[in-house]
Amino acid sequence: MAGRNGRTGGARVLPLVALMCATACEPRAAATPAPEGPTASVKLAAGSLSATVRRTAHGIPHVLADDFAGVGYGYGYAFAQDNFCELMDALVTVNAGRSRHFGPDGTYLAALGSQYNNLKSDFFYQAIIDDGTVDTLLAKPPPLGPSQDVRELVRGYTAGINRYLAETGVDALPDARCRGAAWVRPITERDLYLRYYQLSLFASSLFFLDALVDAKPPSLLPDGTLPQPLAVPASLDRNVFPHSESLGLGSNAFGLGREATRNGKGMLLANPHFPWDGSERFYEAHLTVPGKLNVSGVSLLGVPAILIGHNETLAWSHTVSTAYRFTPFELKLVPGFPTKYLYDGQIRDMTTRTVTVQAKAADGSLTPRQHTFYRSHLGPMLEYPSGLMTWNGLTGYAFHDANASNMRLLDAFFAMDRAANVEELRTAQATWQGIPWVNTIATDAQGNAYYADMSVVPHVTDAKLLRCVLSPIPLLVLQSAGLPVLDGSRSDCALGSDADAVAPGIFGPGSLPQLSRADYVTNSNDSYWLPNPAQPLTGFPRILGGEKNVRSLRTRMGLKMVQGRLAGTDGLEGQRFTLEQLQTVTFNNRNYSGELLRDAAVALCRRTPFVLMPDLTFEDLRPACPVLAAWDLKGDLDSRGELLWRVFIFSVAGATGGPYLVPFNANDPVNTPRTLNTLNPQVAQALGTAIRTLRGRGIALDATTGSVQGKLKNGIFYPVHGCSHEEGCFNQIANQLGPDNTYEPVLGSSFVMAVSFTDAGPVAKSVLTYSQSSNPASPWYADQTALFSQKQWVDRRYTEAEIAGDPALTVTHLQE
Repeated sequence: MAGRNGRTGGARVLPLVALMCATACEPRAAATPAPEGPTASVKLAAGSLSATVRRTAHGIPHVLADDFAGVGYGYGYAFAQDNFCELMDALVTVNAGRSRHFGPDGTYLAALGSQYNNLKSDFFYQAIIDDGTVDTLLAKPPPLGPSQDVRELVRGYTAGINRYLAETGVDALPDARCRGAAWVRPITERDLYLRYYQLSLFASSLFFLDALVDAKPPSLLPDGTLPQPLAVPASLDRNVFPHSESLGLGSNAFGLGREATRNGKGMLLANPHFPWDGSERFYEAHLTVPGKLNVSGVSLLGVPAILIGHNETLAWSHTVSTAYRFTPFELKLVPGFPTKYLYDGQIRDMTTRTVTVQAKAADGSLTPRQHTFYRSHLGPMLEYPSGLMTWNGLTGYAFHDANASNMRLLDAFFAMDRAANVEELRTAQATWQGIPWVNTIATDAQGNAYYADMSVVPHVTDAKLLRCVLSPIPLLVLQSAGLPVLDGSRSDCALGSDADAVAPGIFGPGSLPQLSRADYVTNSNDSYWLPNPAQPLTGFPRILGGEKNVRSLRTRMGLKMVQGRLAGTDGLEGQRFTLEQLQTVTFNNRNYSGELLRDAAVALCRRTPFVLMPDLTFEDLRPACPVLAAWDLKGDLDSRGELLWRVFIFSVAGATGGPYLVPFNANDPVNTPRTLNTLNPQVAQALGTAIRTLRGRGIALDATTGSVQGKLKNGIFYPVHGCSHEEGCFNQIANQLGPDNTYEPVLGSSFVMAVSFTDAGPVAKSVLTYSQSSNPASPWYADQTALFSQKQWVDRRYTEAEIAGDPALTVTHLQE
């Protein structure tokens, strides 16, 4: 392992003192002119790397370089200073090394909210490596493979990470979580591309990791026969397959056009709801290559392009799309031969790949462990879940992932970083077609608002559904979850293609939903149908998520917030948004389920003092009545009653027939369903359950939200405002039970940014709820968490004058 002044990746690393100049050796920017253009970096020979990293308050790096390799270099270096251990852990995962370093029986938290077994994870990623999938995609010309610009960006980012490690040394890393660890090493560009490929599979193959690893041919029964299909279940939970709700992720975004803003220019709210810990954290940065790039926002771990952010004239965000990225195929097997299947009347053999990984034993020794994957020409075999898609003596299920050939994602985002307006953004997405699983909401300085689901979607038309979804399990899955499980025995049921698609088997941009307006568009993870109720989007394939179906309470809350502002009925001045009003609306913490149902629940509570519970005991509801009656219908820190309401809503959601008297009406989707069905005895029982639950956790019925919900960092409890998706809270916070029965946020509002275009350029405010660094020893580990707790925002510095004027400014010059 290279020491502080050793070599990494063949690049020359000079002594730190010769290359760095922070507060100890350079005056604050108030006395130092801001760097101007490319002269801020030293010109070097072709292939060399040079960048200047200016850090402003809260550790936000502003990276200035002459070229894309240089800006990647500075970005990688700055990122490593704050989140090196998180990145190295993720790279161990994608390199199939968790069993080697952490043992085969260990688990790790996946971004999807589930625990993955180390050994199964390693088998999954080792198959990708052995197949040469990433190497094959990297060898393709653009747009199927990366552009030269992205290759340079990744080359520089890799060198920046390694520069940091070489200067610091493994044994002196400031983050104790990986200090001296055997799994810390210089990284390669290929490591990062494996990480980007992992992100492509995030909403598809990764969700099915266990199901793909667990698939194996059925064994003979004692009578010498193979198992027959199990009975078809009567129904399925709609969350059995991943979409925006079942992934545990969400987001809100507003794109406000010239008719919705006070100054007649565009305005954006970005409010992604991503995990607060782990590999899917966001990181803030500002990247500048004069004349080519000037973008500010956030990236996911290890990604050198800005994924959500703004440049001089364009701002954009993303929300998780409801479209499916995968298509199972039901195979008809040859009786008695479970690895042979019929296709167009011909017998085909499955292929196999056996992978080997090294697993660490208790004594530290390594033992090879092997696993065999089975594959049809339609994709790898799947076993998910027991009793649903099972591999038996007659049928099996192959899994096709539309993102399995997607190495286009980084170029798609990097092209957006450089787009000047929503039309250029649309062109960037249509050119690369690499957005793997999110919607896009954008606005520009001209006041155009834009929504699109221009993501990678399997080409399954509704006509194909009628022709190719016929047998019981596929029909049940389609009816319950909307997922097409196609007949895998016929070539006419294979995925189709569009002439404008860059790759076979996916919809081209001309077949995907898009909407441009002068007033507004929104999305909060429901389908494409209703970005603006005045102009519903219709006529698209069902696999994209559906039309004229019920919207979540959070979606309805977001639409009500925009509509109330434009109508002037929300208590704020005027009828169009200012930036300050957009900030206020974002953190108003209105609880839409409470607004709809609280009064009826209080009336029920008062007329039903005791309720017979399912266990045949009585629960006294009277203590809940005054608490709910006095509740301010919000999830603010000092709100009393929201915690009681939260448990009630979770409980009442399961009431037979649902909690509403007025059903959903597709002609009034923002206001229906509504009205609490107090005639249903399960509603009163749900209130009893809420009382018992809080009592069992030692939480007073009138406890404030902020006294229970919060994040513990370095021994300090930071109370957190907001409430749950199920309650209809726009500022969503999802929790797990933490110490002393507190509610510890695990995902929800993560990076929150409000951007307004003005005559002088973009003005932006933001807060990164969990702060910039994952290292507990960092000064930027909890500072923004404290700001978020108090609804405070960071002034995002974008111009050279703004950067130079920050009292916290430090400057680092890098070259090699």
